[in-house]
Amino acid sequence: MNYIGISCGFHDAAVSAIDEKGKILFAGHSERYSKDKHDKHLCTDLIKDALKYVPGKYQVHYYEKPFLKAIRQLRAGQSPGPFSVENNIGSTPLKLLKNKVGKVQTHPHHLAHAAAGFQTSPFRKATVVVIDAIGELDTISIWDATYDQQGKAHYKKLWGKKYPDSIGLMYSAMTKRVGLKPLDEEYILMGMAAYGNDLYSDMLEEELLHDPDNLNFKLNLHTGVHDDFLSADANYMDIATSTQAFTEKLIKTVMQKAKDLGSSKHLVYSGGVALNCLANRLLGLYFDDVWIMPNPGDAGNSLGAAALGYGNRLIWEDAFLGYKIHGEYPVEPVIQELHENKIAGVANGRAEFGPRALGNRSLLADPRGPEIKDKVNEIKRRQKFRPFAPVILEEYVNDYFDMPHHWKNSRYMQVIAHCKHPEKFPAITHADGSSRVQTVPKDDTGIRRLLEQWHRETGCPMLLNTSLNIRGEPMVNNVEDAERFEKLYGIKVFS
Repeated sequence: MNYIGISCGFHDAAVSAIDEKGKILFAGHSERYSKDKHDKHLCTDLIKDALKYVPGKYQVHYYEKPFLKAIRQLRAGQSPGPFSVENNIGSTPLKLLKNKVGKVQTHPHHLAHAAAGFQTSPFRKATVVVIDAIGELDTISIWDATYDQQGKAHYKKLWGKKYPDSIGLMYSAMTKRVGLKPLDEEYILMGMAAYGNDLYSDMLEEELLHDPDNLNFKLNLHTGVHDDFLSADANYMDIATSTQAFTEKLIKTVMQKAKDLGSSKHLVYSGGVALNCLANRLLGLYFDDVWIMPNPGDAGNSLGAAALGYGNRLIWEDAFLGYKIHGEYPVEPVIQELHENKIAGVANGRAEFGPRALGNRSLLADPRGPEIKDKVNEIKRRQKFRPFAPVILEEYVNDYFDMPHHWKNSRYMQVIAHCKHPEKFPAITHADGSSRVQTVPKDDTGIRRLLEQWHRETGCPMLLNTSLNIRGEPMVNNVEDAERFEKLYGIKVFS
């Protein structure tokens, strides 16, 4: 039996597929096919592509309980979504999934997050923390997760918070407060935090929390805060810095509870808040080992739903699980272009499952030039304060970066580290001296071979890495997307 997992109906629709041995056959995003960023609907081309990888019959598993979600929406005074999973998925996608066995099976949203994390992790036993905006009702949950002697995963919930007490909703509300788009541009707020002063984190705690130790909020932040919240003339950078500091304090509270309640020193962290790589530097203060699946948000719950159907540990190799562009990884032409023009695009192999480009749909650049950061920001039409990530051969990471406590690597750009030589690598160093590091292990991926060759020729073991996408659109998916990027921006993209 094969297992297909689906997340859709709210934002970031996705499909994942697992075979009877736990191999992840496919995992991809609707937005990459429809070109509608954060597309909440299942794109038929996505389903057709996923089904190419699925031999024989399969079960279909859904990432939340639609009925419970609709009840919560009614109680909150919102217009409820569809009460049935079939109406959430839609009739056309269901027709494409005609080879399924039985009814679509539904799973609690936070349990799907926990499964996506734990069943892809290297751990036999772990403490699992899920922090997001909201599932059906849960907003924070802590679990003990373990495998029995037959290899089946078991989850025991230890503690949690329910709507409207939500760290994720708070961060989205503050994202909107500084003029950014909630559920989309939280990562920009995180980047802004390096430029301001922490003037308001104490005020945020006073205004928003009844009980800081138990994370009881005074306000329902689902609809945001008023335009003059904190201060009508507050500097946006100061709001960002204060919001990040306040968020980190709340996350510390959760992690301390998880450490006290859980039975393992291994942490699995999931939910959209786990994408806050600045806060993730703190996790090693509480746990010896950390695993964050590279797609910990709602799209990743498609894999979590399928994992719950399968029930056992998944075979995790890497995040290259989506649409495939055939051909040898273009090491030599990319190196030549980097030598000549400092910047090159790559669209090759299977697309990354998750919000971050990891080498198969990447815009790469020499990190050493002082003009490179502004040039890449200009190409991508981004604000100049936005940082870029370095991708580095893993064995050299400690020579160039101070990795946070208990973070041995960062293979999916999951944590920030301070650069030891910021003057040498201005293109990948943020205003506070930090970098969102991606480390590449000794594997046979294309990005590994490219970095090895670049290192041999230049002595530099890293490159600047950002996603290959047109402003306002998702990452490049296929060759046609890559050709369009090249035409619009005049940057060579190699497939």
